[in-house]
Amino acid sequence: MDVTQLAGERPSASAEQSEDAQLKAILEAVVYITDEPLSAQQMAAALQQPIDRVKKLLDEIVAEFAKPEHGLSVREVAGGYKMATKPEHHEAVRAFVKKLTPPLKLSLAALETLAVIAYKQPVTAPEIMEIRGVQGVGVLKTLLDRKLIAESGRKAVVGKPILYKTTKEFLVQFGLKDLTELPTLKEFEELGRLEIAEPEAPASEAPAAEQPAEASETQNG
Repeated sequence: MDVTQLAGERPSASAEQSEDAQLKAILEAVVYITDEPLSAQQMAAALQQPIDRVKKLLDEIVAEFAKPEHGLSVREVAGGYKMATKPEHHEAVRAFVKKLTPPLKLSLAALETLAVIAYKQPVTAPEIMEIRGVQGVGVLKTLLDRKLIAESGRKAVVGKPILYKTTKEFLVQFGLKDLTELPTLKEFEELGRLEIAEPEAPASEAPAAEQPAEASETQNG
């Protein structure tokens, strides 16, 4: 326990400044990660901090990001705080993005399949089909072609179906250091640039049985 606390004294000014700096950093991070604008009251309640203190630090964050050396701004929107790029930089950012390699675009079906593989790996095609409820041989081929997944041996069961796992390219495309940084399923879906494809046939209607489906994948993979 701190000496000042034993003596019944208030923390020093330097200690208060350090605590404010830490809370300010947390508030900045909270504003960055949230999709919807959060009010000062919501943040104060969640962090169990006095509303006046939170509001003061948020005002400091707004003022700091308003400086011309920052490309982002933090401002009040719809009763809460949100971080965004500054309007004066929109054209430059848009021009920059156009020069980048075309972004990874996956159909909703491909993204769902990739999510199943990421969280259940190593996993077989029949297991993926059981979870998603649809056939997905073509989707697996797409993911293999894009090097987002790779074969990982065969499962020691009847038929020895192929096991699939994610690759280093998957980590690169989704900005992950390793698999321990996998986001929640909701966040994972939002990471992809979705391009809605034709609906797949339900598994119950698919003519291919489990064994032929796996054999087909072997030929395509």
